[in-house]
Amino acid sequence: MAINVKLPEKLVESAKHHAAIEHRSVPKQIEYWSQIGKIAAENPDLPFSVIRDILIADQEEASGEYRFG
Repeated sequence: MAINVKLPEKLVESAKHHAAIEHRSVPKQIEYWSQIGKIAAENPDLPFSVIRDILIADQEEASGEYRFG
């Protein structure tokens, strides 16, 4: 469910900048940042590179090369 949320203008401008670089929409960029923050808060000992790898793995589609059956 989508809802409207008021965000600080500086955050939105920063998200616009990073979204253009990362080829994401502004909402997707903010969502990405929130996912990073959530994982970091739940796993304070994980380095950013591991968190990024977790998010990348979650976005990849199953290739089907490890099918059983």
